[in-house]
Formats: sequence, structure tokens, C-alpha cells
Amino acid sequence: MKIGNTEIEDTFAEAFGMKYVRLIVTADDEYWLEAGLKELTGYSSSVIACDAEAGVEQYLSAEETPDGRVGAAVLIFGFSTDGLQKAVPNRVGQCVMTCPSTSVFDGLPDGDKKVSLGKQIRFFGDGFQKAKILGDDRYWRIPVMDGEFLVQDTLHVRAGVAGGNVILQGTCKTAALAAARRGAEAVAATVGAIAPFPGGVARSGSKVGSIYKALPASTSDAYCPTLRGRVESKLHPDTVAAYEIVVDGISEQAVAEAMKAVIHAAAGEDIVRIGAGNYGGKLGKFHFQLHEILK
Repeated sequence: MKIGNTEIEDTFAEAFGMKYVRLIVTADDEYWLEAGLKELTGYSSSVIACDAEAGVEQYLSAEETPDGRVGAAVLIFGFSTDGLQKAVPNRVGQCVMTCPSTSVFDGLPDGDKKVSLGKQIRFFGDGFQKAKILGDDRYWRIPVMDGEFLVQDTLHVRAGVAGGNVILQGTCKTAALAAARRGAEAVAATVGAIAPFPGGVARSGSKVGSIYKALPASTSDAYCPTLRGRVESKLHPDTVAAYEIVVDGISEQAVAEAMKAVIHAAAGEDIVRIGAGNYGGKLGKFHFQLHEILK
């Protein structure tokens, strides 16, 4: 299969089931909103080493947020509800409560389970915090130096899918970078999905295991141009640079739609091949066949 001159490999991406929460973060203006979002979603590219995988799902207008201010929906993924219980309050407390003018709301109407948010970080108020009931929901008003930090008591948790991926190969590094950026922007435009790596792109794709027993993952040598001739390469003969776009989503459909958008956006001049990473189907129960999702 080809899109223009770009070969689409007959392969599949292997993804995993994960849990996620959806936060609505609001602020007085776009500057402070972006400041809070950058902190909240920092150090969150992969649960190989990070406490969670996170990214902005979509930006929201004042008409779309609970408090009538500019905002954004953020998806945060973890291996388990317990993992999210540790990661999310820490991130919100350190990265959003500290950011001027922000508030945080639950972005899911329901879920399989809940994690504590304001219920946990309210203690920063040192006894001066106050509960606020709006409808069926409890919030906490935590006194801070510009007024109060309003944060929802708990967050709903749902089951999602993480690790969908697309690997593009270019005959020119500049062209490959441009294609990778187009792909990441395509994920950003897809509701229900995020690309958690820097700028949405990973240059250090990984494989399971390592010669060093302490490492759970190591460099994907089959896609490293400098290792041609030393390993069994999966690169096109003309490839000089390869980039991976990892996709996490709220459902199989969301991941498939985002991957499809990536492939169409990334294909083009000097992109000789687009494929995906998998582990022979043995580790992740979600398999996204590239030719199928493009139909």
C-alpha cells in the first residue's frame, strides 16, 4: 500500500490497556493556562520511567469550561488506578495549584472508579480550606496568595488504550522532522487522544529489555541508522532518520483515528516508509493493523 510515494508497511502497532483521568484546567488568560499545562504535562513521555503519560487533549473556550474561563482538557494515563492516585494529586498540587489563577475540574461525567484530588491536596490549606458543594459535586477552596485555588474533590477513572504508534522514515532529516511535526499536530487535532512525547514525537524508540538487567527497555536498534550492518535493520535503504509518534487514547477507536490522521499527515515527499512498532503481538492486547485503519 502507498500514499503517494510513501510506502505503508503491512504491519501493526501493539498497544496496552491503561487507566486515565481527564482534567479540565482553567485560568484567567491563555498565558497562565499554558504555564500550568506545561508544568502539569512535563516529564510524562513514557511510564517506562515517568509516573504517568500526559498531554493536552484539546483547548476549550470560556463557553466550554465550568467556570467560564479559558481552559484545556488534559488526559493523564497510568498503569493502574493506584498509580494515578499517586501521580495526579502530586502533579496538580505541585504544577497547577502553584500556577497563578488556575482551577481544576473533573472532565469525565462518570467512570469505573475514582481517585482523590482536592480531597488529598486540601490539607495544604492548613485548616483554612473550605468545602464547596455544587450540585452533586464537592470542591475545595484552598487559600493561596492570589485568592483561592478551586479544585474538585475526586476524579473519575476510565479504561483507555496507550502505546498505539506510527514510525516514519525519511531520506532527509529535515523532511522527516517536518513530517513528524505534521503527524503530532494531527494527533493534537483528534479528540480523545494525545501524543505524550516531546512535541508529540519520540526519536528514541525503544524495545523491550536490554543487555543490562536493570533496564526494562533500551534503544530500538533496528531503527537506528548508525547501527546498519551491526544489527538486523528495519530501515529502508535510503532512510537517514526515523521518528516515532506514540498515541494514547480514551478508546481503541480514538487511537485508531489518531494513527490514521498521523499517517495521512506524515506521508509525503522524502518520507519513504511508514510503519509501526510491535512485539510480535505477545505483550499488548490491542493490535492496530495499519492497512485496516486506513480503509
